[in-house]
This record gives sequence, C-alpha cells and structure tokens, in this order.
Amino acid sequence: MLSKIDDFFLELKKNISREMKIAREIMVFSEEIEKSRDSEEKKEILRELNFLKAEMKKAGDNVPKLLNQIAAPNPFSNYSSLKIPEVQVESLQEKKNKPSFSEKISQRMREGKYKSNLPSLDKDTLKRLKKKDEEEKITRGKIKKPSIFARKANQMFSDFSFNLIKKGKFKEMQSDLVKSNLNILLKSYISMIILSTLISFVASFVIFLFILFFDVSAFPAITFATGNFALRLLKTFWIILIVPVGTFLFMFFYPSMEKDSVAKRIDQELPFATINMAAISGSMIDPTKIFQIMVSTKEYPYLEKEFTKLLNSVNVLGQDFITALKNSTFNTASKKLGELYSGLATTINSGGDLPKFFEERAKSMLFEYTLEKEKNTKMAETFMDIYISVVIAAPMILMLLLMMMRISGLGIPLSTNAITLIMVLGVVGINIVFLTFLQIKQPNV
Repeated sequence: MLSKIDDFFLELKKNISREMKIAREIMVFSEEIEKSRDSEEKKEILRELNFLKAEMKKAGDNVPKLLNQIAAPNPFSNYSSLKIPEVQVESLQEKKNKPSFSEKISQRMREGKYKSNLPSLDKDTLKRLKKKDEEEKITRGKIKKPSIFARKANQMFSDFSFNLIKKGKFKEMQSDLVKSNLNILLKSYISMIILSTLISFVASFVIFLFILFFDVSAFPAITFATGNFALRLLKTFWIILIVPVGTFLFMFFYPSMEKDSVAKRIDQELPFATINMAAISGSMIDPTKIFQIMVSTKEYPYLEKEFTKLLNSVNVLGQDFITALKNSTFNTASKKLGELYSGLATTINSGGDLPKFFEERAKSMLFEYTLEKEKNTKMAETFMDIYISVVIAAPMILMLLLMMMRISGLGIPLSTNAITLIMVLGVVGINIVFLTFLQIKQPNV
C-alpha cells in the first residue's frame, strides 16, 4: 500500500514539475513576443503559446484526478503509526518578504539553469529567441548614422525628391544604388544631388565674381582687374554653368560607375570563393550555412556584402532560401554571381548534387579568370609598345623638329626654354592619360 502511495506522490510531483516547466516556457515566449517586430515570428510564437496553454490545461486537469485517487481509498486508515509530516503555515509578513514564484523563475532563467524538455517545442527556435537580445545589440552596433550632409539634404529637399520619385524618375538609379552597396536611400541620394549642385553653383558664382573683378599676380598677389569688362565677362561666364552641371553629372552617374567597379571586384573574388564553397558543401550542411561560413572568413570583402544581403533576406525578411536566391540574382552588380545564384536555386529546387554544382562552376570560373588575365596581359604589352612610341620616340622627334624650325627660322619662333617647357608638359600630360586609361582597363588583382 505504501508503494502505491509513493507512486501517487511521484506522479503528482512529475505533474507539478511539468506545470512549472510549461510556465517557464510561457514566460520566455511572452517576453519575446513583446520584443519581436517580425509578424511571421510573432505568429510562430503565438502557435507555441497556444500549444503550451493546452499542455498546461492538461497537466492542471490531472492534479484533481490524482488527489481523488489518493483520498478515495483512505490509505492511512490501516496505518495509525504512519507519521505525516507537519505543514508549516507561513505568516503574512513572511509571505511578503519571500520572492514570488515568477521572480524565482525569472532569476533562474537569467542564471541559465532552465532548459526546455518539452518534446514538441522547436528547440532551435527557442534558442534563437533567447539569444535575440544579444543579436540585436550586435546588429544595432553595425548601424551607421547618416552624415550631417545627408541629414541636411533630407531636411531641405526630401519632399521634392519624393515627388520626383513618384513621377517615375530615377528608376535606374534605385537599382544602381542597391547593386553598388552604397547603403543610401534613393530619396536621400537625390536630395544630396540637389544640395551638392546648389552648393557648387554658389561656389562657382563666387569664383566667377572674383575672377571678373580681380587679377592674380606674383606681386602684389591680388589686384583689381583692368581692361574690357564685357570681354572678361564672356571669358569667365562659363564657370557658373560648367561647375554645377559637372557636379550634377558626376553625382548622377556615380552609382552606375560604383556598380561597375563593384562588379569587377566581385568577379575577381568569385572563382576562389566558389572553390571554398565547393569544399564546404562536401560536408552536406545546410546551404545557408555555406554562405554564413563564407561571410565569417572575412577573406572576400566584396562578396561578403553580397552574401550578407542574401542572408538578411532569409533571416530578417523571412524569405525561403530559394526565393532569396532568385531575388538576389537581380540585386547584385555581378552577372556571374547572379548566374551562380540562379543555378544554385535550380539545383536545390531539383534536388541536385551541390558539391558537384560548385565544383563545375569553380572550374568554369577559373577558366574564364585565366582567359581574362591573359587578355589583360596582352593588352598591357600593347600599351607598353604604344607608350614607348608615343612618350619616348615622339617627343624626341618633335623636339628635333622644333629646334630645326627655330634655327632655320621657319614657322613659329620658339626659345629653348619654351621648347623644353612644351616637351615636359606634353610628356606629363601623355603619362597622365596613359595611367588613367590603364587604371580603368586593368583590374587590380
């Protein structure tokens, strides 16, 4: 009979322990639902809460049944010698000073002593929810505040910029801003263009007035201008137009130029990154983990930004991985990376072999990279021949011609110093043109 009573008390203890565990889980999810901002995540938490409430109700209904089973047969009637422990009743003051059940639970939760043992709970989801506060701190630390210039531009021209966007203008610029990873909203960037153009106009107008009314010489440094005022006005009026227009055009085309630059850098990193991804995929892990590992290596700075955008589409926006891959195909500056995303989405959707897919892509990309290197090498050799002909041979021939013309008195008579100055400036100008062209054409690898 005693063993039967012990079984009843053991079952009652298990039931109460189960209720406490469910209560702890309910507290965890109740706190997280208040902090959550994602609607999908809130729905997931609400489903878990409804399940826990149902489990709590079942556990609560079992307690009266167990107590009735113990009281009905009156098991103590035949055991007068059985000692029942006395129950100490706490005073009202002791109850006030004693921490409540919820306070104890919260304290032990902060100490990390509780773990979920409910078989139906998604432990990965619960772990992610418990770590959310720490992850939010890290994410908030990475957020960059807009510059003072951007804030002022938004304050002055945000409404005007928004009206321009509503009219359907600057559509391509939106795509270029996303692909170039400038992390600037279209409305903010248009406001910055307008403010920059306005500042350049004011600066050019000041420079125009200065050149119109003053002359700069060796000594004294600044003097009042002399001569025909109308002629000086015609010579300097172009400053007011050229400087603002040049500023506007540079700001307008800058996202497109940055997008092309980012695409080149991505194409340089992609073949070697694909080799690493092929090796990682051989372990048959989740495809999203492959991109997380690549981001954590910090070896590919331009691809890191692209992979981070892909992972944010999954973890922040709540998209499934295949949808995120397809959307990222149109949000990257590199066509090769877009093709990799598209092929990966097709392979996953069809249940293909990921290691083989990455391996084949790595081979093709390395082959293209080798061809591109050979093409750049041949182009550099061609430019070297042109440079030797134009920069070394041509100035010497031109200098000889000018000296012969000076001696014979033909053409424009130039002094030796003037010929030297022309040669030096010509060589410097040609070198600048060649270096600029090579910098544009030759990728930095």
